[in-house]
Amino acid sequence: MGWTASWATPDPTEQFRPFLDKVTALLADPSLKQLPKNEQSQRVIAVVRERFDFREMSKRVLGRQWRQLSPPEQKDFEILFTELLQYAYVGKIDEYSGQKIVFLQQRIKGDRAEVQTQLVEPNRTIPVSYILILQGEQWMAYDVVVEGVSLIRNYMEQFQQILTREGYSGLVKQIKQKIEQLEQQYSRA
Repeated sequence: MGWTASWATPDPTEQFRPFLDKVTALLADPSLKQLPKNEQSQRVIAVVRERFDFREMSKRVLGRQWRQLSPPEQKDFEILFTELLQYAYVGKIDEYSGQKIVFLQQRIKGDRAEVQTQLVEPNRTIPVSYILILQGEQWMAYDVVVEGVSLIRNYMEQFQQILTREGYSGLVKQIKQKIEQLEQQYSRA
């Protein structure tokens, strides 16, 4: 009867727990805080890539626009959006001070899953859910929902407004300006 196990869906929490342990261990490493901000973010994003699908995220934030792009344009946008996330969240590195992650429950529906966790701080608990897609044997995250707010939906709404007003080239220009602004902000930090 052992052969049935190979057909079973891998457990999302089992795959995600060691990944989050690795991220928190990196964030808790005092030597990380000594690095310049851009190096900090590069170290963190390298680990995050193991379980986050930035292509899927890029596709979802662009919505219908994604299908109108050529494969090289899609790749360029993915690189750009990943860079934006990298800079947008580097500030959060300083906020991490050993908060514990508690795993609550998971829901699986076909090739999608949600792993619900809590970030436990001394005076409050923050619900954080990871939305995953199964790719082969690997559960990969494409959205994070913090206190009920979806990262992807948040960017999607902002991007749709810019796309409507200024088109795709206008969106790319604005993202590049935002990255430049964040880059300057962190190079001073």
